[in-house]
Amino acid sequence: METEIAYIEEKGIKQGNSGDRKKGESLSERLISSINRTKNYYLECQHPDGYWWFELESNVTITAEYLMLLKFLGIENPEREKKIVNHLLRQQREDGTWAIYYDGPGEISASVEAYFALKLAGVPVDSEEMIKARDFILESGGIEKCRIFTKIFLALFGNYPWDRIPPFPVELILFPHWFPFSIYSFSSWTRASLVPISILLHLRPVKRIEGAEVSELFVGSRDDRRPSNCANFLIFSRHIGKLLFKTPFRPVRNKALKKAEEWIVEHQEDSGDWAGIQPAMVNSLLALFSLGYPLDHPVIRKGLNALEGFLIDKGDEVVLQSCISPVWDTALNCIALVEAGIPPDYPAIQLAARWLLKQQIFRGGDWQVKRPELEPGGWAFEFHNDHYPDVDDSAVVLMALQRAVGNDPAFKCALDRGINWVLGMQSSDGGWGAFDVDNNKEYLNRIPFADLEAMIDPSTADLTGRVLQMMGYYGFDKDHPVAKRAIRFLRKIQEPDGAWWGRWGVNYIYGTWSVLTGLESIKEDFSRPWIRKAVQWLKNCQNPDGGWGETCESYKDPSLRGQGPSTASQTAWALLGLMAAGEWEAPEVSRGISYLIDNQRPDGTWEEKYFTGTGFPKYFMLRYHNYRNCFPLMALGRYYGWLQAQLKLPENTSLQMP
Repeated sequence: METEIAYIEEKGIKQGNSGDRKKGESLSERLISSINRTKNYYLECQHPDGYWWFELESNVTITAEYLMLLKFLGIENPEREKKIVNHLLRQQREDGTWAIYYDGPGEISASVEAYFALKLAGVPVDSEEMIKARDFILESGGIEKCRIFTKIFLALFGNYPWDRIPPFPVELILFPHWFPFSIYSFSSWTRASLVPISILLHLRPVKRIEGAEVSELFVGSRDDRRPSNCANFLIFSRHIGKLLFKTPFRPVRNKALKKAEEWIVEHQEDSGDWAGIQPAMVNSLLALFSLGYPLDHPVIRKGLNALEGFLIDKGDEVVLQSCISPVWDTALNCIALVEAGIPPDYPAIQLAARWLLKQQIFRGGDWQVKRPELEPGGWAFEFHNDHYPDVDDSAVVLMALQRAVGNDPAFKCALDRGINWVLGMQSSDGGWGAFDVDNNKEYLNRIPFADLEAMIDPSTADLTGRVLQMMGYYGFDKDHPVAKRAIRFLRKIQEPDGAWWGRWGVNYIYGTWSVLTGLESIKEDFSRPWIRKAVQWLKNCQNPDGGWGETCESYKDPSLRGQGPSTASQTAWALLGLMAAGEWEAPEVSRGISYLIDNQRPDGTWEEKYFTGTGFPKYFMLRYHNYRNCFPLMALGRYYGWLQAQLKLPENTSLQMP
């Protein structure tokens, strides 16, 4: 311990608040204690099959729409309905609003959907909760200010005119993939949701339920209501919409309807899932039911059962997840546990690795439209989503497997297939999107259905950084042609202050961490000014408490980048980024490490109410319940490994295996 104390004093490494540690306890002892608590937490909650799976929290619209689906299909489940009502009411804030992330502003579409679901469930309109919600909705402009998808759900129950919803012609499914408005020009999540919606827009089904009319949510009289999104109609509505939607080409329309129906059925997983996400699943069930599929039809039955797998029953309330993340959680946790000192051949790691290997996808998917010659070999986010493997999951899984089984020749073929698939998904700009190649037609974010600005899946800094990190794990360096193209892309999109925007996590802290870890992995020169600028930006964002945080509002207001209450996950990202840059002895790093140790709970976890994950920037935020624990473990483990090397301590002698 004397050697450690001398080293720490020499480097000026902060050890945390003296009142928060035992008398005489060294920094390495505090680190070991903290790491072991989290390590044991994970080892205790691993599923017997080898995976980890934690809640993926979004907002009330997901559960509200599930209740609407049940009502539209005529499925009565009073007990579940009561639990959904409990969930919706508990998520309502004192001012009567619902937000799309913790501590965010009241959001009108979420509030309208929650209000309508509560009314469908029989909650009295004169209750205090409904009055407060109604006041907020009217003050915010009423139903006309809602997103289009909210209006579609209202239209299904006769609460909004179908003819006021912009057209999305079902004929688009007949267009070749190279056509500007082909369904394959849209992002995978949009495609999987809008194909069934195009059927609904043609059929315009209505199911009226007594007592569930919401005319009180309109501002002004019916005659005063104006069609929404007029400014965004642009070329799409004037040309494509008029040509295909208003002109009665019945033979073409019937062919398109049949093709859309077949597309939906063909894209259903054997498990019943569609695209692994709630919108695609709910919309597909609505469309097929409206086409006449009975509830006992195998496709409908499997789809409803798949949705059941997204439910979390919390006793007296139930919540539907927008998506589930077992592959993502498992891969991240494997990496974190190995960083924490658990040997790669430890049974828990090997069990997880075997499970991940079983999830590799060797069948084709929509990505083959742009890459027909590329062999399959990626991974998806969920248990079941073979049509849509994604680059991010595949890269992280490959990193986890490199640590666990990378030297085993028995798995070389699987790993090579995975690496080849990820590298083959590089877009022409040098970066990577999540599910498709060159899915970057910006004009699609200007059509009426683009009020969430998420119609495309372009290359992003965070995914590009992740792939570079994976490449480094397998021996590729900065001189590889794929890496060179990626670096050019990253330099082109870097912000003037040095940061990178984060597409799949909040936000600039996430993007900057991803890029720095990727550059370090391929052995880029960190003395270069453009990289030093990013490192300095991360340092400048540190909060006085030693942590890092960034508000979801930074997507709407970039001046807020890197600003917000400290969180465990964002602190860990910043630390991992700085450590990748070699800033081990920087005071910012030691303060960040102390922040994590000081704020850890006795069971080895961290509290984190804030949302640090992203579905659609600005409009759909996520709270991964795993992030607040796996990333701090990763950061603490990596820091302990460095400190251990500096002090020349025997490897792993202080880490107790359970």
